[in-house]
Amino acid sequence: MNEAVQQLVFFALLILGLYLLVLRPQRARARAIAEIRADMKVGSRVITTAGIHATVAALEGDEVLLDVAPGVQVRFARVAVVVLLDAAQEQLPADPDGKQ
Repeated sequence: MNEAVQQLVFFALLILGLYLLVLRPQRARARAIAEIRADMKVGSRVITTAGIHATVAALEGDEVLLDVAPGVQVRFARVAVVVLLDAAQEQLPADPDGKQ
């Protein structure tokens, strides 16, 4: 009976460790990305999953029209946007040397 209890405790700790190390951070990241996509508006500067830096020109349902260069617009799925630069720059600490 003692071995059975030890195995049960071991598996319970293993599941708890899996939750703390994998599932909880993944949920937090998914929540943050969902918030980024909800905060997107026309004129926001963004980065896509492909690494393209652009400015939001229009929001159309599940799609977003991005200005990647003057006169060049590309249509992306809204889920392809992973970084909202306007919000990310507000969270960056100021450089004490004055460099940008």
